[in-house]
Amino acid sequence: MSLIQRSPGEAVADIERNLRHIDGIIKQKGREILNDYMITPPQFIALHSLYEKGDTTIGELSSRMFLACSTTTDLIDRMEKASLVERVRDTKDRRIVRIHLLEEGEKIIKDVIQRRREYVEGVLSNFSEKETAQLNTLLNKMHIEMKVERGGRVE
Repeated sequence: MSLIQRSPGEAVADIERNLRHIDGIIKQKGREILNDYMITPPQFIALHSLYEKGDTTIGELSSRMFLACSTTTDLIDRMEKASLVERVRDTKDRRIVRIHLLEEGEKIIKDVIQRRREYVEGVLSNFSEKETAQLNTLLNKMHIEMKVERGGRVE
C-alpha cells in the first residue's frame, strides 16, 4: 500500500512514528552540538528557559523543567560556577532570589540555536519553498491543537 493509500489509522501511526524518530534525531544532534560547549542537556534547557522567559526563581524554573527544587539548585550551582548565570536578589523583596542569564550563557544559547537551525535548514534543503511552508503550517497547526488539548494558551 502506498503512502497515499494509507488508512486514517495507518497514517496516524506513521505520523506518530515519524515524529518520534524526528524528535530522537534532533535530540541526538542537539547533544552533539552541546558537547562543543561543555554543557549538559538539562543545563541547555535551563539556559534556554532563562533566555526566553527572563529572570526567574529556582521554584519557577523547577516547575518548567519538571525537576525537584534540589536538583535545579545543583544545576544552577554548576552553571553559576561556569559564569553562565548568577543569583540576584529581587529589588522589591530581598527574600526572593532570581536566576539571571549572564552574557556567556546567552552567547551559548544563541550559538546552539543557530547551529540547530542550520542543521534543520540543511535537512530541508531538498524541500521546495512550498513544501517548507506547508510543513511549517501543518506543524504549527498540530502544535496549537496539542496546546489547546493540554489546556495551554495559544500564543
